[in-house]
Amino acid sequence: MLRYRLNTADGSRKENTLPIGLLSDFPTEKTAWREVDRLGLLVRINSEESGTRIRFDALAEYYLKADFGDDAARPKSANTIPIVEHYVRDYLIARWGNELASDIRPLEIQRWLKSLHTGNGLAWTTVSKIRGIMHRVYKVGILHERVDKNPVEHVETRSQSLYKAVVITPQQTLAILNKLTNPLHYTLVLTCAATALRASEIISLRWSDILWSDRQIRISKRWAKGEDGETKTAASNGYVPMHPVLAQYLKEWRAQSPYSKVDDFVFPSLLKDGKVPIWASTFVQDHLRPAAISAGVILAKGQRFGLHNLRHSLSTWLVNKGKVDPKTVQGMLRHSDIRTTMNLYTQDDRDEKQAAQGAFLSAVGLGSRTVQ
Repeated sequence: MLRYRLNTADGSRKENTLPIGLLSDFPTEKTAWREVDRLGLLVRINSEESGTRIRFDALAEYYLKADFGDDAARPKSANTIPIVEHYVRDYLIARWGNELASDIRPLEIQRWLKSLHTGNGLAWTTVSKIRGIMHRVYKVGILHERVDKNPVEHVETRSQSLYKAVVITPQQTLAILNKLTNPLHYTLVLTCAATALRASEIISLRWSDILWSDRQIRISKRWAKGEDGETKTAASNGYVPMHPVLAQYLKEWRAQSPYSKVDDFVFPSLLKDGKVPIWASTFVQDHLRPAAISAGVILAKGQRFGLHNLRHSLSTWLVNKGKVDPKTVQGMLRHSDIRTTMNLYTQDDRDEKQAAQGAFLSAVGLGSRTVQ
């Protein structure tokens, strides 16, 4: 920071500071004053101009501090923070760090973003995320009066993804279940298939989250970086239905589980004595994916397949085969916007969601099971 003294119109003096960059970039006073001269700050100080000549690296670091600190409207999850820091430091600062934030032009940004796809091979969805983060850097800068304009405002990118999730049928779901001889694995996959919970949500469940009398499962957290964290979105924080058939399987698993107290994990890591939940990625690699291939699911080498595919599969079946109201499906998947599910609108209904889940379980072949 450059500290300067300014003579005001009434003859008084006031002191102020003006950011010129990061301390690590200017190890000596001489190098700092060179930057002051390059920016023309000595001329601008006497005109009482606002400090909008900040370098982009300083603006980006300020964004990380402000958006992930106490002033953040919504704290970021443990999973999100390292990803954003990676994009900010390894892409944005690497390219624009030495530039003056207010001098960066929209067309320059758009050409660079396009080169990330054509030259660096980044998917357009990733490029779009980088564009969104850069837009946020400037937005926070404007909010905190570090800059006065956002050059990313009119920059465009493509956002479509070439990824297409593997969707399985209820019959394939049953075939996969029959390949899983471990009751923990069986119940985990069945619960995920019937509720469409995200992997981080389902492994974070404790028995206290299973509301037997209400026939619901409470979702108030997700497991991230070895601890509980906030749900992905505000809409994700809520409840999913628990049909009696699903409840019966969960009760049977609890009776077998060595960790059945109210605060124990529903799907614990037996190797870690139940102190943490089962490791989702390891389970997928060692058990779910082999079971799917053995059950006849066609997967190319390296093609993604995991618990999230069960979420896609339930949504697809409910809409296309079950003919369930889209609003009900949106409620089950806990999407904040129905357009994420589809461009339709109907009323959400708890009984319909439970009936829809029951219809799916019947299609799997488990609907005739005696419910106690």
